[in-house]
Amino acid sequence: MKRKNLLLQWIVILTCAVLLPTGCADKNKTTDNTDKYSAVTRDLIDIVEGDAQLKALLEKAIANGKAINPDTITNPAQTLDKYYEFIEHSVKAMPWSVLNLPDSTYSIFNKINQALCYLCFINGMPLEELEGQSLCTNSIQYTEPYRTWLIDFTKAWGEYLSTTDSWNDEYLKAVQADPDFGLQKGWYEDPSNWKTFNDFFARELSSPAARPIAEPDNDAVVVSYADSEPEGVWAINDSSQIVQKEGVAIKSKAYNSVADLIGPNSKYRDAFAGGTLTHSFLNVHDYHWYHFAMGGTIKEINVIPGDDAIGGYITWNEAEKRYMVDCSTPGWQTIETRGCVIVETEQYGLVALLPVGMSQVSSVNFDKSLKVGDKVKKGDKLGYFLFGGSDFAMVFQRGVKFELTAPTNDKGRWEHILMGEELGRLTKE
Repeated sequence: MKRKNLLLQWIVILTCAVLLPTGCADKNKTTDNTDKYSAVTRDLIDIVEGDAQLKALLEKAIANGKAINPDTITNPAQTLDKYYEFIEHSVKAMPWSVLNLPDSTYSIFNKINQALCYLCFINGMPLEELEGQSLCTNSIQYTEPYRTWLIDFTKAWGEYLSTTDSWNDEYLKAVQADPDFGLQKGWYEDPSNWKTFNDFFARELSSPAARPIAEPDNDAVVVSYADSEPEGVWAINDSSQIVQKEGVAIKSKAYNSVADLIGPNSKYRDAFAGGTLTHSFLNVHDYHWYHFAMGGTIKEINVIPGDDAIGGYITWNEAEKRYMVDCSTPGWQTIETRGCVIVETEQYGLVALLPVGMSQVSSVNFDKSLKVGDKVKKGDKLGYFLFGGSDFAMVFQRGVKFELTAPTNDKGRWEHILMGEELGRLTKE
């Protein structure tokens, strides 16, 4: 459960979704001193100050948050003006400094985990005034025009993390000092290539030798598509439904249908009835390029735009004597942006490869050289994620048995493995 909490903490800070209609606000109503704010913060102020009902809802969410957690370090936005200040800080903040958490208490890695979840505390706060309004949940994140503003904020922050202002020698030294990122292992390209935070985040390998491919000539061996932790294997019935009572949680959605996962625009969405699903979780410190787990011919390449929102609650952690955000409950019935590449293999039929992005950026990027009809080898580059922890799913057709052979720990959970290591083996049924 602790590992799953960490997974979903990466999912749920903000919304990065299909744009919804923007509501109207009185542009003449703002708080004082708005000239100190950037455009995205001024937009928020104009929207909130021009809509009395929205303002009341946001103020109540903030007040409820203060009642739960009065600590100004882990809950800095305890008034509306402080919330505006927090937004202004966050839109150009490094992921580990969204909250100014004490260095003595939090590693960079843990600071990122909690900081990225903070806005879900305010924006996911249940509000009785919103009950019965056919929203995904009764929280302010789903109300317009606030929801569209959240999307704009998300985009502004993502754009900042791709500017040169988001990277410097101090940041490089900080991640080099954190062993979780593995920068001491000689795996990665020269850091001089990193001009922005997202350059660092989507860092490339120093050479293919940093991720050797298990049994490259044996089609029965499926390699890990990414540095990740396997989650399990699930059967698919004849109606393309996953045989799991409450569905399979992949990022913030619990999937019941493989056809839904593959997407409405794929001509292969019904080709996996009677097949098998597996998926793996990538953490923030992992190598964030994903690769082909099997060789074959590319039949289709799609990107499915996302529509996702935040969720989670802040709780007191007695063991650590501090508040932490628990974002462990999926099922908002929302969905991040994902990609779907269908590969036809020589021996094992069609295989669907599905990188699933994260909320803040929800960025799924394919290698620009790939096109339908290309023949690819096991271990070839498929694409990369920008900022955040992500997921990768793979689906096999009927008549193929997939056995997950990755190593497990003493608790029966699958161990973290590197891209190119053996994930599982195939046999024909």
